[in-house]
Amino acid sequence: MIILTGGITNPGPAKTAVNLIRYKPQEVVAILDAANRGRTCQELFGLGGSIPVVGALEEAREANTVVVGIAPTGGKLPPEMKTTILEAIRRRLTVVSGLHEFLSDDPEIAQAAHRHGARLVDVRKNEERDVAHRKGLREQCLRIHTVGHDCNVGKMVVSLELSLALQQAGHDSKFVATGQTGILIEGDGCPIDAVVSDFVNGAAEKLVLANQHHGILLIEGQGSLVHPRYSAVTLGLLHGCVPDGLILCYEMGREFVAGMDPCRIPPLSVLKQLYETMANLMHPCRVIGVAVNGRKYSEMEVTQECEKVRRELGLPVCDVLRHSPKELVQAILELKQSLGK
Repeated sequence: MIILTGGITNPGPAKTAVNLIRYKPQEVVAILDAANRGRTCQELFGLGGSIPVVGALEEAREANTVVVGIAPTGGKLPPEMKTTILEAIRRRLTVVSGLHEFLSDDPEIAQAAHRHGARLVDVRKNEERDVAHRKGLREQCLRIHTVGHDCNVGKMVVSLELSLALQQAGHDSKFVATGQTGILIEGDGCPIDAVVSDFVNGAAEKLVLANQHHGILLIEGQGSLVHPRYSAVTLGLLHGCVPDGLILCYEMGREFVAGMDPCRIPPLSVLKQLYETMANLMHPCRVIGVAVNGRKYSEMEVTQECEKVRRELGLPVCDVLRHSPKELVQAILELKQSLGK
């Protein structure tokens, strides 16, 4: 694949690109970003090694797929990307987008794809129309759900890293993707934030039912209960997947909801109580650990932060990328044992 970023290098809005590079580097031919042409992914994002940054599709002829690698607020396709997508279609490349604005709904793009025989993949497009029934849940399957104090704090990365670590330790674990980037990485899942609101709980429940033959599910979280824009999808997902345990994720130093400075984020202790209260309306559940996103801070500062939160909440705390995720893995296994699963 060749990934379009449109000059965006911030890991927040470019999270699709960053995480495809992190988890699927063998499939990434190049980043297309004319403003940074000639650099490497390592220089641009701090990962990806020598994967090149190119300025045009013709510089990555071995690619057969073009992926929109950004997740802008509102999920609309930047106008300047449309020209590149139309060129990709003329080259008969598959075009993949996780945006809310579907490529297949754009008449010019859809007609071009039909004319040239190119495939369009809108990851968020879905036909979920089932409500939750709360039937058929397998008691022996342990459900762990990541929740956050805001959007873009690393819930997907934490879920993935914990599932991978459990697998490496010999446990039957499955990462359950609920967002566009996670779906692209895992190859399955449901774009929960694009499901009609009445069916969010049902879609989350279907994900559990489809994957509960595994011993442990790591269910990717979305949004935040205290986010003025996205709290609805967070609650529907929380109630639909009926978790046994929660991992509370947050970005170190973030005091306000991203892009909404008047909206102060409550303390972690308040968030812990809030998530536990809302989860326990449906099923016995508790927060079993905290995942810190310390990407903007030094090793020493992150270590000190982990110690501080560990003392305050009395829970295992770590940065899963900077440290080993073993503290949180151990918390999951202890919960599994205590519940007899």
